[in-house]
Amino acid sequence: MSDTAGAAIVPLSKGFGYGIILGLGFAFALGMIGTTWALKRYHGEVQTSEEFSTAGRTVKSGLVAAAVVSSWTWAATLLQSSGVAYSYGVSGPFWYASGATVQILLFATLAIELKRRAPNAHTFLEVIKARYGVVTHIVFLIFGLMTNILVTAMLLTGGSAVASSLCGVPTAAACFLLPVGVVLYTMFGGIKATFLTDYVHTVIILVIIFVFAFSAYATNEVAGSPGKVWELLVDAAKRHPVSGNKDGSYLTMRSQEGAIFFVINIVGNFGTVFLDNGYYNKAIAASPVDALPGYVMGGLSWFAIPWLCATTMGLAALALENNPVFPTYPNRMSHADVSAGLVLPYAAVALLGKGGAAATLLLVFMAVTSASSAELIAVSSIWTYDIYQTYINPKASGKFLIRMSHAACVVYAICLAAFSTGLFYAGVSMGYLYLLMGCIISSAVIPATLALMWKDQNWQAAAGAPVLGFACALIAWLVTAKRECGVLNVDCTGSNNPMLAGNVTALLSPLVFVPVLTFAFGRQNYNWESMKAIRKGDDSEIIRRASVDTEIQREIAARTAEQEAAEQTKLNKAAIISRSLTGFMTIALLVLWPMPMYGTGYIFSKKFFTGWVVVGILWLFCSTFCVGLFPLWQGRKTMGHTVKSIILDVTGKKGPALHGRPAEVVEGEVGEESSGQQTPDGGEKVVVKGE
Repeated sequence: MSDTAGAAIVPLSKGFGYGIILGLGFAFALGMIGTTWALKRYHGEVQTSEEFSTAGRTVKSGLVAAAVVSSWTWAATLLQSSGVAYSYGVSGPFWYASGATVQILLFATLAIELKRRAPNAHTFLEVIKARYGVVTHIVFLIFGLMTNILVTAMLLTGGSAVASSLCGVPTAAACFLLPVGVVLYTMFGGIKATFLTDYVHTVIILVIIFVFAFSAYATNEVAGSPGKVWELLVDAAKRHPVSGNKDGSYLTMRSQEGAIFFVINIVGNFGTVFLDNGYYNKAIAASPVDALPGYVMGGLSWFAIPWLCATTMGLAALALENNPVFPTYPNRMSHADVSAGLVLPYAAVALLGKGGAAATLLLVFMAVTSASSAELIAVSSIWTYDIYQTYINPKASGKFLIRMSHAACVVYAICLAAFSTGLFYAGVSMGYLYLLMGCIISSAVIPATLALMWKDQNWQAAAGAPVLGFACALIAWLVTAKRECGVLNVDCTGSNNPMLAGNVTALLSPLVFVPVLTFAFGRQNYNWESMKAIRKGDDSEIIRRASVDTEIQREIAARTAEQEAAEQTKLNKAAIISRSLTGFMTIALLVLWPMPMYGTGYIFSKKFFTGWVVVGILWLFCSTFCVGLFPLWQGRKTMGHTVKSIILDVTGKKGPALHGRPAEVVEGEVGEESSGQQTPDGGEKVVVKGE
């Protein structure tokens, strides 16, 4: 593999590539520094260790949904989904989207259980240790970190491949430079920075997908309408019929290889949601009433992104590849380029020229950096609370815990940049990692879920099942590859059947190991009390230095018991709703919608394909409302107060309000207003201003 896969096009200059990678990274960092300063000055927020890792546990549903969409929109979401659309036709985007949406929906149930069982937890690994002890904690620590490493490696390998193909930026340079801005704004703003930048990233991603969709299906000279794209796909099937598809067509849901990918996709993504501490971080940061609607809105909103993006770009590549506008014309794309994730950038160049290349680079930059920020917070939380505070310095102050979080962000970014560069030179692409991840991590999914859902799973089952499942998965994967190809190399081990065997074995083998080990060693009959004993970090020194009003702190303490009882009532109700709601939506997306179309082998007519595309566009409009407009509506009061305060500051009509202490009332200012000032536990002060 050359350093610039697909370098034949290189439509953009290296300077442009470096400008996007570094310039936008620093712009987001400066924006987050300014936001952190404004929150401190005008809302009294103090950057404690709790605030850094949990955002005060008060984030609303709209911002949670935007963060879920952004974190789940990896480079693979856009690049891999377009690749499977190019390989399997219209089934690929749907299998990708539905196979990766159900995990977010089902995770909503786990998020509610986490908040019910362990209201003060910072990571899901703290919950594992509180229930099972050191041995099981270390097992899940390893699986959790492997999940973060695989996800981050996919982000960097996919992002660097696109930067290399579009701008000629050396892959190694892209791997090291992409995380720079992310590290800066994550260090300054903590998980709140992740939420806020996730929102901006999500809006930009949605806008670019709309541009691609309207170009392919409305304005492009070669394609320009769903009907024309349908005609071009019919012609493409005649030139290159798809093996395993009904009549070799790209316009059918019956695709044998696509169905295999569907199963691999479902299995692998269970691991990357249920074992990724980043999703637990968001559940912990959400307020009790907002966790369920946030995850449900986020999952349903996310569905439209890979479905429409891949239905647009993957099919556009098929439709346009025999046209001189396509970068590889007159040849088809090579398997290596498809696996590297270059279907989307090639299609963008064919549709929009240099503008398409620039939009693709911006799109992938947003996907890579937003998801990377979530991974940085996830790993820094694990290092800070599950390694440093647990095993090295249990009495560490909140101030020192923040330092540990900052150090973890920097070290992890450097290590993963080096690791991703090594993967590139070893010939391991993003597509290979995407298929492999389930084999490596999915054996821990069921034990992790049962840790919050089943009181009888004992520590032997929780610790043993993931390890035994991992061993069985590796055996199934490699033995199948050896039998199919006779040799173990990247191409053979990365093919569908070996990956299918490894992924399914990893996810399902604990269904045997967990009950056997539980009943062999005795059921635990756990009472959930040790999870509730998890305590927040000691931030008293930071709060004291910030001069937060002690009277306000006493009021908060007095309200705690009453608030916790009310929160538990809300969470109990949400738990019942989440199980039925997410269960129904999962069945709808995996069975009720696609399976009749797969079983009948229906080949899309021109009218049906047009309707399919229109539904995708309308769904993306709904997603834009949920994660683009709704968060603005929920945060309108805070934003209004901040803007008003800045204007008053700039015009000199109001003195500074340091550390949450409101300024004195100036002459001519009357009325009563909320300062918007948040206390350390997320409450709000109300300041009455008289004439």
